[in-house]
Amino acid sequence: MSNELGLRESKKQETRQLISDCATRLFVEQGFEQTTITEIAHAARVAKKTVTNYFPRKEDLALDHHEAFTQGLARTVAEREQGEAPLTALERAFRATLAEHSPVAGFTGPEFARMIAGSPTLTARLRELHDLREEALAQALVAASGQEERKESEGGEEGEGGSGGATAIRARAAAAQIAAADRLLFRRIQELTLAGRTNDEIEAALVPEADHVYGLLRAALQA
Repeated sequence: MSNELGLRESKKQETRQLISDCATRLFVEQGFEQTTITEIAHAARVAKKTVTNYFPRKEDLALDHHEAFTQGLARTVAEREQGEAPLTALERAFRATLAEHSPVAGFTGPEFARMIAGSPTLTARLRELHDLREEALAQALVAASGQEERKESEGGEEGEGGSGGATAIRARAAAAQIAAADRLLFRRIQELTLAGRTNDEIEAALVPEADHVYGLLRAALQA
């Protein structure tokens, strides 16, 4: 029975990837707005309903890493090493995605970057995904701050700020600053991609720029 379920899940993943690949090819060739769900279904040799079952929103056919993107910063904070500061973990994770040339960091390739830049619908959806990314990070930072305050309380120390409301607003303010820096670096990668720079060249350019950005963040968050 477990083998059956495993095969079924594997088949679903293969179908999902096939639909995504066909959609991306058509979007790049024809443009996002000009491509229909019917054309994608025909290219993938599946029913139109199958496409919409896997991808309820047309935008998510193009931005199919949206779950990893929106939850990425929050997951890094939640899964950081014991005693590691959230910002330290986030900087470490960004450097890893930079070295991997990850699409989540903005390494999409020139054709895909042009497709996004040329589509008002995709540009708007990307802004929405950045907002969702910030909100998930804020929730993770609120949870992390609450854990720290409980530890201080158990250790007999009085938590700074004095109230859950103050803790939440500090965490949300930090999330807003971190998310703004994250958007800046993402857009910078896209900008260099559109300018024709290779992934290795972009990585080399972003290393010192990220150093500067995270230095500013550390100073702001410790003020």
